[in-house]
Amino acid sequence: MRTPCLLAILLLAASPGLPAQDGDGKLTQIKERELEEVRERISELKQSMDVSAADRDRLTADLQTAEVAIAEKRLRLKDLERQRAYSTKRRAELDEDIAERESELADESGSLAAQVRAAYMSGNQEKIKLLLNQRDPATLGRVMTYYGYLNDYRAANINTVSARIRELAELHSQVAAEEARLSDLAKLQQKELHKVSQVQDERATLLAALKNKLAAEGQEIDRLAAQEIDLARLIEELTSILSDYPISSEQPFSAHRGRLTWPVAGTLLQDFGQPRVGGQLKWNGVVLAAPRGREVRSVYHGRIAFADWLAGLGLLVIIDHGDGFMTLYGYNETILKNTGDWVAPGDVIATVGDSGGQAQPALYFEIRQGKKPINPGRWVTRRPGT
Repeated sequence: MRTPCLLAILLLAASPGLPAQDGDGKLTQIKERELEEVRERISELKQSMDVSAADRDRLTADLQTAEVAIAEKRLRLKDLERQRAYSTKRRAELDEDIAERESELADESGSLAAQVRAAYMSGNQEKIKLLLNQRDPATLGRVMTYYGYLNDYRAANINTVSARIRELAELHSQVAAEEARLSDLAKLQQKELHKVSQVQDERATLLAALKNKLAAEGQEIDRLAAQEIDLARLIEELTSILSDYPISSEQPFSAHRGRLTWPVAGTLLQDFGQPRVGGQLKWNGVVLAAPRGREVRSVYHGRIAFADWLAGLGLLVIIDHGDGFMTLYGYNETILKNTGDWVAPGDVIATVGDSGGQAQPALYFEIRQGKKPINPGRWVTRRPGT
């Protein structure tokens, strides 16, 4: 599977305070080797977790494939929507340009027509007639000069009218090109929507099969416990991998306890510490119901430590804030950042979805200090937009 995690743009190519190279360029080579090693370690970690999940449950592995495919197609649709919006705006601008050029052409054509009428009313005298009819050389010189001015002005008007006509032809050509582009984009969008529908049907079938399997075998608690173990392992391994690349900030994450903003505006479905599945397990974070596609935002400065699919949490983003603090954002429909990206408070990192096999669109949000989940309600108090 192609994973954003493998993109690990890591990590401190963009980190402030690190020199780019020494006189021989050796430092650059060393840093590149270190970054490649980090990429390989993260890649191996994710592949290992995928194998473990597939060994436990083939249906979960198939669900991962389907949901990642849906996310990719959703991103493709968003890109097509942006392109269509740009083309629509461009078409409107071209229409305005055409209206302006047509108005200018009408003015220039009217001016040229007035000159033609004036020449006709004056008898349309040619230079030779003027020359033969004039006896006073001074008067003749003035008349010939005026005649030259008139001809130059008329020629300039003719050139302007011709230029306006050419501009209009070019604008109409551009409008035709934008119309063709809009038509092609509409067709592509329909194809992508059809593909999304197909994969969503496949996902629904997988979810039904997974539900039946768990009900028949009574393994729901075991599955959730295994997923918690996977998440704990992921965070432990990421902490180890990234330990050589510490994050520094003017104010540490811990200084903002009680002053952070929720990553999305939503309705609380599950709260921290509430029991799960018969009370044997508890929620380590909160679940916020929100409309599909709503933007999910980072709560504080940090670096994307993980941006990929994980069993139970679906499309998951983990942000490392330094000093052992991490925030987790799960169940996403799409992920908009890559591993290694730096983010600031309020940056859009994902969109709300139902990945991980959820029954409705929502965001799973968790804060960890080291290995320990901590209550987000004590850290995040501000609603989005305030």
